[in-house]
Amino acid sequence: MTDNTAVSPWYRQPWFWFLAIFPLASIMWGLTILVISANLDNPMVSDDYSKEGRGINMEIARDQKASDMHVAGSLKFTGRKATLELDTQDGPADFPYIILNLYHPTLGDRDRVVQLQRLVPGEYSGKMLEDFDGRWYYDIQGPDGDWRVKGQIWLPAEHAVTIDAKGSAQG
Repeated sequence: MTDNTAVSPWYRQPWFWFLAIFPLASIMWGLTILVISANLDNPMVSDDYSKEGRGINMEIARDQKASDMHVAGSLKFTGRKATLELDTQDGPADFPYIILNLYHPTLGDRDRVVQLQRLVPGEYSGKMLEDFDGRWYYDIQGPDGDWRVKGQIWLPAEHAVTIDAKGSAQG
């Protein structure tokens, strides 16, 4: 080698890029994940655990009241229409309306509330604005919210779901 040999600039050296590509790639991935995590909201996180803990006792009381009333029936989904047949220990349920809450297991922004109107005593019907698919948790409660029956359902459901306040829901 002589002193007159031309040396290419640093950015044209293959060993520089071979050694620099991995640290540069990890910095880029780290920044990408940082930006994504900063911009996404996590709806599963609760800020007030003590309030939720106190609410558990109220939820248990609502479940117990439904059990004491012997609430039972069947819930059926046909397209975007939900129909509910509901009986209590006093015969067919005679509420002006029933509230059906549908909760998505992981995405809180997909939760929906459907108000089921009374057709005749013990029979209720309501329409949903969109199609539902996959696993959903449901919560059926009276107009006062003093009792509830809950369970899970896979939608679209081919058969009616049996609702029983004393046992688990089957579908």
